[in-house]
Amino acid sequence: MAKISVCIPTFNRVNLLKTALESVFQQTTTDWELIVCDDGSSDETPKLMSRYQEKDDRVNYIRHAENIGKSNNMRSGFAAATGEYFLKFDDDDRLTPEFLAKTSAILDTHPEVDFVGTDHWIIDINNLRDESATKINSQKWGRSQLAEGIVANLLTVVFVRQSFQIGATLFRRATLQKVGYMLPNIQNCEDNDLFVRLALAGKRGYYLPEKLMEYRVHAEQQGIKRAIPYLRDKINYLKNYQFESAKLEKIRQERLSEAQLMLGLRLIETGETRAGRELVKAGKSFSPSKARTGLVLSWLPLGIRKKAFETLRRGKSS
Repeated sequence: MAKISVCIPTFNRVNLLKTALESVFQQTTTDWELIVCDDGSSDETPKLMSRYQEKDDRVNYIRHAENIGKSNNMRSGFAAATGEYFLKFDDDDRLTPEFLAKTSAILDTHPEVDFVGTDHWIIDINNLRDESATKINSQKWGRSQLAEGIVANLLTVVFVRQSFQIGATLFRRATLQKVGYMLPNIQNCEDNDLFVRLALAGKRGYYLPEKLMEYRVHAEQQGIKRAIPYLRDKINYLKNYQFESAKLEKIRQERLSEAQLMLGLRLIETGETRAGRELVKAGKSFSPSKARTGLVLSWLPLGIRKKAFETLRRGKSS
C-alpha cells in the first residue's frame, strides 16, 4: 500500500492531463499511488491512461461510462484511495517536484495536523509561470500574510480569506473520511465547502509558505456559461451554514446577497427574466444601484438587453 494517494479527476482534457500526470511521476518521493477518475471523457483519455497503466502499476484508472458530475467523480477517486495521505488536484494543473515530499514530511512530524496547504504559482496555457499574477493571487487570497505553522483562526482563513487551495493541500485520508470528503452532486464550490466543514469540525490546518503547485489560468474557465452554474452552487453552499460568530455571519450574508445579485443579472441577460428579477431583488442590499440597473434592463427586448449588458461590461473594464 502506498503512503500517498494522488487523485486527478478529469474530463475531456487529454492534452493538459498528460502534463498533470508527468508532474506526479517527477516527484522526489516515489511512495505514491495515482488515481485518475474520468467523468466519461469522449476524447483520447482512455488511450493515454492505457499507456500509463502499462508503464507503471501504481496507476489506477477509473472510467465512468457517462458523466456523473464533478463531485461524484471526485468521490469515486477518493473511495479508491488506500494511502495514509490524500491529494486531489485538477487535470489542468501540476505539482512541483517536491510537493509530496515536503507536505508529507510535515504530516509525518506533526501528528496533530490534519492537512498541509501551500502557496502556488499561476501558469498559462503554455506552462509559463506568471510571477506578477502569482504575487497578486497570493495577496488576494491572504497567503502573503500567513505565517508558517498551524493556523490559529482556521475558519476565518478558509471562509473569509479562502487562503487554502484544495489542489495545493495534502490531507490525512482518515480526516477526510470523518467529514465525508466532498458532498455528492455538487459541480462548484465543493472545495470551499470541504474546508469550512473541516474548520467547523475542529480540524487543524498547517500552512507552508512555499509555491509547490502550479495553478493554470486559461480561457476555458471564463464566460457566462460557466458563471451561471458556479453562482447557483455558490448560493447553495452559502445557504448551508449559519455561523455563531456575528462577524462571520455578516460576511456570509453579504456574500450570499452578492451571489444572488450577480446570478440574477446574468439570468436577466440570458433571458431567464422572471427568475433573474427575483434573485436581483433578493440580493439588492449588496448593490442597490446595480440592482436598479438590472431591473430596468430586464424590461428591454432580449437582443437590446444583451447589447446593453455588453456595453456596461466594456465600460467597467476600460
